[in-house]
Parts: sequence; C-alpha cells; structure tokens
Amino acid sequence: MKNLFTLFVAILCAAAIHAANYSGTLPVLHINTENSTPITSKEYYLNGTYYLDNLGIEGYKSIGSANEPLTLKIKGRGNYTFTGFDKKPYRLKLDAKAALLGMKKSKHFALLAHADDNLGFLRNTMGFELSRRGGLDFTPEQRPVEVVLNGEYIGLYFLTETIRVDSDRVKITEQADNISDPEEITGGWLVEIDNYLDADQVTINEGNGELIRLTYKSPEVLSDAQSDYLKNLATAADRAIYANDKSSTEWENIIDIDSLATFYLIQEIMDNAESFHGSCYFHKHRGADTKIIFGPVWDFGNSYHRSTDKFIHQDPPYGQTWIAEIAKFPRFQARVKQLWDKFLDNDYASLDKFASDFAKQIAKAAECDANRWPNYGNRNMENAKNEFMKMLHAKVSWLKKQWGESGITGTEENALNVTVADDGQLLFSGNVDSATAFDLSGRPANIELTSPTTARIDGMAGIYIVRLQTASSAKTVKVVIPQ
Repeated sequence: MKNLFTLFVAILCAAAIHAANYSGTLPVLHINTENSTPITSKEYYLNGTYYLDNLGIEGYKSIGSANEPLTLKIKGRGNYTFTGFDKKPYRLKLDAKAALLGMKKSKHFALLAHADDNLGFLRNTMGFELSRRGGLDFTPEQRPVEVVLNGEYIGLYFLTETIRVDSDRVKITEQADNISDPEEITGGWLVEIDNYLDADQVTINEGNGELIRLTYKSPEVLSDAQSDYLKNLATAADRAIYANDKSSTEWENIIDIDSLATFYLIQEIMDNAESFHGSCYFHKHRGADTKIIFGPVWDFGNSYHRSTDKFIHQDPPYGQTWIAEIAKFPRFQARVKQLWDKFLDNDYASLDKFASDFAKQIAKAAECDANRWPNYGNRNMENAKNEFMKMLHAKVSWLKKQWGESGITGTEENALNVTVADDGQLLFSGNVDSATAFDLSGRPANIELTSPTTARIDGMAGIYIVRLQTASSAKTVKVVIPQ
C-alpha cells in the first residue's frame, strides 16, 4: 500500500512539472516534430513545423500560426550540455529564411537552454554584450523565448544566431569544399579550437606538448592541399608564439593582434577559464598576407566558476591553446591595457543597468522555467543577477590592481620617464604615488617604492610590466632587470 501511495505521489509530481506553463511575458516558439518523435540525436535532423506567437508583446512579430505553421528541421546540439541535462539545447534549420524575433533573416538558429547557468542566464548574455561593445567583427544575436515542444512547455530558451559564414554573420568569402587552388585555399576559413576529437579536424602539437584540435567549420570537406594549408598555418603561428624572444613581432604577421586582444579581454573580464580550450573560433579572409582573426565569441558557460583573483591563463582547470604564451609578449599586454582603459572609460559603468534590464525582462519566464526544471534554474532573477554582478565586479576590481584604474596615460608636457640603474633599481623622473608590476606570464611581482622617485622589484632578473600612478596621470612601462 505504501509503495502504491509513493507511486501515486510521484505521478502527481511528474504531472505537475510537465503541466508547468509559460509566463506570457515573452514570445512563445511552438515546435512540433513529425509524429511527435522525441529529439534524441545530434547527428540527424527530424522534420517538423513551427510557429512563433508574439502574444501581443511590442517589438516582436508573430510568424506562422497553429493553423498554418512553417516547416523546419530540428536536432540536438552541444556536447556536455546535451548529454548532461534533461533540458536540452537544439539546432534549428528552417526550410525558408525568416527574421525571427527581429534578428536578420536566416535558416540557421540555435535554441540554447543554459541549464548550467545559475547566475540569471547572464553568463552568455553579458559575454555577448561585451563582444558587441568591444567591436569584434560578428557577435551572435540572441533573444529570450519560451518554448513549447510537441505540446509540452519546456522552459525558457535563448534563440541564438549560429556561427557560420554568411553575409550577415562571419563575413568572409566562402571557400569551396575539396579544392586545391593555391590562392583560393588561403581564405574563407572558419575554424574552432576544440576540446573534443572530431572527424572534421586537423591537429598539431603545441609548443608546450599539448594537442591542438582544429575543427574546420568552413570549408566542410578538405582536400589534401586544404588540410596541409590549415596545418601549416597553425604550425607557423605556434612556432612564432613559442619564440624565445618575446620582443619578436613575427606572430603578429600571422595573427591579428587587435582581434586577439579584444577576444582575450572579454574572456578575462568574464573570468572564462575554459576559453582558448573549446568553442574558441577564428576566421581568415582569402589572401596570402591575411591574418587569423579571433572571434566570434560563443560559450561562457564556465565563467565565474573559480576564484576571480587570477588571470584566466593562471592555473587553468582546462588545457588552453596559446594564450599563456602570448601573454608573455609586451606588445600584446600593451594592446590589452589600451582596450582595458577604453572599457573602464566607456563601458563598465553601464553594465549594472544592462544586467538589471535583462533580469526584469525575463524574471517571470525564469520563474516558470524553474517550475518546469526544479533541479536547476533561476527562480529569483534579482538574487541571481546580484550574485552575477558581484562576481563581475570582483574580477574587474582585481584587474584594476593589475592593469590600472583609468585610461589616463600622461602627456608630453607631463611625461614620466623611467630608467633602470645598474643595480636594478628603477629611477623615475617625477614623484610616483603607487606602483604595481607583473612578469610576462601575468604573475604579480613584488615591487616596493623605496622613495617617491625610486623603486625596486624583488625576485629574479627578467622583463616586467610596471604600472605607475602619479597624482595626475598613469603610465605603463616595460622594464628589463639585469642579471
């Protein structure tokens, strides 16, 4: 009898979960697979139909209807996010292009579940926003939407533009599959630095002995010439990055320093220690002299999962490609600091409002999502948003200690000059109020102001980046401490 009662309660609970309904505060995407077939594969599409109901919400347009749905194909997507959670992400391929929720017309979209984001669904949302503000060539657009699949409410999702070669997405000349023309194979590359083995990959050994997996997204089928080109390109970049002389600019002839510095800064602010490990994209235009361009950004699911008082390339929980070595180049550090100053001056102050507006927009839908998926979710968006911003502010505060507080760099009339004495002591041409230093791997170094015009760095001889603050300006310099 007790077992029957337990079974009855379990059935009631399951029924209550599946009876959870959408909030009515966001548009609703209705999808029906053929014969209501469950979506269990990431490899094979199912045929289906869809319609988008804006529920009268201003700024959104309904597409199709229950009586006249449009056709699509749908399958699973993702790696751990597909296998590790009951709330699954999906890939959509519409039979005809559509401008869904105000995004540019396309057949190709993803429905991202973010079941692993307990910080108000803000990890990807803020990462994408920083990418937009940072000016990367393309940042995927996303829209929050509630989804009904085969008549069952499955929660709050994020309808997202996928990364692909397209005039409205990654704007490069598309490279044909399986060709050998020496000019054509130089560009039209869209590649992911991947953390999973894949059939559509070339691999090389990194300078530190780790395996670099390069999954080619476009072209999709490679000739031997194309495969060799991609492998040789990555090998040349790797050799230049692992050069002993960190004043060398050879790697900058292969990789665009501006896009990489922007991409890295976004990942650093987001404390995404999994970046440069997987879902790390780059692309390349056609031409022998064109460079690898980092971006677009994609996955911030592992942001803020560890202490924020270190650089992402320090003690990473995952293997990372290139970034720890690139961080040793003073020119790269200088470019990152320029972008950092711009971020503080132009973007940082408005992030709180951005997060608050987003949290208010999805609050009711997030509560319904938590009812549907009680084992994870964001039932209280205000609390989740506050926790997210607490972590973001903590990371920014720590980065300020490393890279400085503002974009002021001094003027010719008020320039601060630095020299290094034979004994390694730093000599300043004016009074300095504070100084911070770190080595080329990003590790903080112990620097002591021995007087307003002198300082000493403890430790080994080497090259250091030093940030000096005076009463009216700040300056970042590279210094070489002799043996």
